Amino acid sequence: MGTSTRKLVVLDRDGVINVDSDAFIKSPDEWIALPGAFEAIARLNQAGYRVAVATNQSGIGRGLFDMNALNAMHVKMHRAAAAVGGRIDAVFFCPHTAQDHCECRKPKPGMLKMAVERFDVDATQTPVVGDALRDLQAGAALGMKLHLVLTGKGRKTLAAGGLPDGTTVHEDLRAFALDFLSEEHE
Repeated sequence: MGTSTRKLVVLDRDGVINVDSDAFIKSPDEWIALPGAFEAIARLNQAGYRVAVATNQSGIGRGLFDMNALNAMHVKMHRAAAAVGGRIDAVFFCPHTAQDHCECRKPKPGMLKMAVERFDVDATQTPVVGDALRDLQAGAALGMKLHLVLTGKGRKTLAAGGLPDGTTVHEDLRAFALDFLSEEHE
């Protein structure tokens, strides 16, 4: 495998790709893409990046929705990506609540570790994009490149401070893709 086939970007879901809700996103109808998100994913794909999603979905553990609902949301997400020529290669999700003390729920790095292993990439060369401190903390645990977007909880996260060292801030996923890809070509 050449390095060109081993480039990965890991995205959080709620607040990065789609609109976030404090009441949880429980159905495909509530799953609404953020403007430009899928174009950004398509642009990353065109530049040779695979895209994986790593998302805490404790609504399952809380009984707010079931696997069928989650799968239906992800079908909608995959179709929306495909409609603009983009592709999400894998979705990792944690169904647990904080009380389960699992290794996958962010800020623990379990899902990110699975993504790095599945795609056989160097974690330190792999960007993780999130809107919450826990997304960045999970990435920092593996030495990943940390990117905060100001959609979803992003503005609150930035205002609260205490971001891990080396975090880069972007307006949204579209801005991340443009900044990240132009940096890569410098």
